[in-house]
Amino acid sequence: MINFLILPILIPFFTGIILIFFVKNVPVQRWISCISAFINVVVSLLLVQKVHINGIQTLDVSSWQAPFGITLVSDMLSALLVLTTSLIAFATVLYSFRSVGIEREKYYYYSALNFLLVGVIGAFTTGDIFNLFVFFEVLLMSSYVLLVIGGTKIQLRETIKYILVNVISSALFVIAVGYLYSVVGTLNMAHISVRISEIGQSGIITVIAVLFLIVFGIKGAIFPLYFWLPGSYYAPPAPVMALFGALLTKVGVYSIIRTYTLFFVTDTGYTHSLLSILAILTVIVGVIGAIAFNDLKKIIIYNIVVAVGVILFGAAVMTPESLTGSVFYLIHDMMIKAALFFLIGIMIAITGTSDLRKMSGLIKRYPGLGWTFFIAALALAGIPPLSGFIGKLFIVQGGIEGKHYWGSGIILLSSLLVLFSIMKIFIHGFWGKPQDFANEDKVPVRKLLIAPVLLVICSALYGLGSEFVFPYISQAAETLANPNIYIEAVLKE
Repeated sequence: MINFLILPILIPFFTGIILIFFVKNVPVQRWISCISAFINVVVSLLLVQKVHINGIQTLDVSSWQAPFGITLVSDMLSALLVLTTSLIAFATVLYSFRSVGIEREKYYYYSALNFLLVGVIGAFTTGDIFNLFVFFEVLLMSSYVLLVIGGTKIQLRETIKYILVNVISSALFVIAVGYLYSVVGTLNMAHISVRISEIGQSGIITVIAVLFLIVFGIKGAIFPLYFWLPGSYYAPPAPVMALFGALLTKVGVYSIIRTYTLFFVTDTGYTHSLLSILAILTVIVGVIGAIAFNDLKKIIIYNIVVAVGVILFGAAVMTPESLTGSVFYLIHDMMIKAALFFLIGIMIAITGTSDLRKMSGLIKRYPGLGWTFFIAALALAGIPPLSGFIGKLFIVQGGIEGKHYWGSGIILLSSLLVLFSIMKIFIHGFWGKPQDFANEDKVPVRKLLIAPVLLVICSALYGLGSEFVFPYISQAAETLANPNIYIEAVLKE
């Protein structure tokens, strides 16, 4: 029990340290990173199965029992997100071999990547609100390194903005935790839920809930706090874009879902209504951005914003169906966004530009790239029977049952507009007259395709095999819908 729970954090942690000693030996770094990432996928699979069979797993660090010590908790939502993170990390490592460039690899690239995983997986696993802040800081410090490696002008400019936004966000996070602790006198998330239920509906709790929504909203890029994302995610190379787009915003989304289903449930008429309004506005703004731009990166980046809104709308509605849909769609979106960033990274490497108007006819020379992108595009838009359809179906069904008719209608309409935005890339980039590009012969397209093909296959199997994965998804949603399951497992009541 202990090993499976903490191993997904310890493996990248020690890998990151070991890689520091091989900083100039890039082939060794690659092999160590690849083996470590694969082992983490296997361990995460075993953890998911253990949680499915035996229920929520907990680890009281240093033998201090909850709520007095630091507790790690792996319920099904956490375990599934850890598995998805590990899979994306493995694909990113494979993709990085041929794309990130040896100069970046020599500057602690793989170490920073592994320390980022420590922060992300730790945030998904911790049962302590202050340690959630600690793991946030770990992933942020690693992301600063990954964002600036290479030292191009755009990277330096966007890194400064990114650091400023996150320093302010982190300060607000500490303030929010301080206020919460002053009211409830505990940092253990399960115990916080118990204490808030004892206090009952309180104005100060509502204020703290909104403050946490601002903190996690900045990190998750909800409207109107998404302003930093399009520039920051545009700057780094493709594997870093994929890692950021698939994982970092989802940590903010997970944090909102966890807190707004576990303990900020005393004034849902206000807090969850506010969340649903912001979620719908996030979808609208994301869709407008996605269809307005002719830049490959910007289109996919704004589709990140759309997905954040869709997932959080399901969480705000708070019906069993909508929560099931949010969990299903969250995992789908992590895989498919990483795959799409990998694919547009290959397109940019071939053409030397991210401007759609300067490319055409790629499918004639690169049919594997074209059809992989096509399948990923259909999955993103939610075309049945692919994975995006099932998650959205449950979210919309839950929204209608919860009488959120407008929101459900906008989610449905957004699917068509997302399809339009992503098909614009396929039509302009892959159809038409083939062009000659200066450096395309130097691009190892087949080797670069391994990572996105792996993720697209996993996403397709996730959708086509939904009957197999549904017991795991419903188990995760049940814990969100009934927080007593989580509380009893942690506090052992």
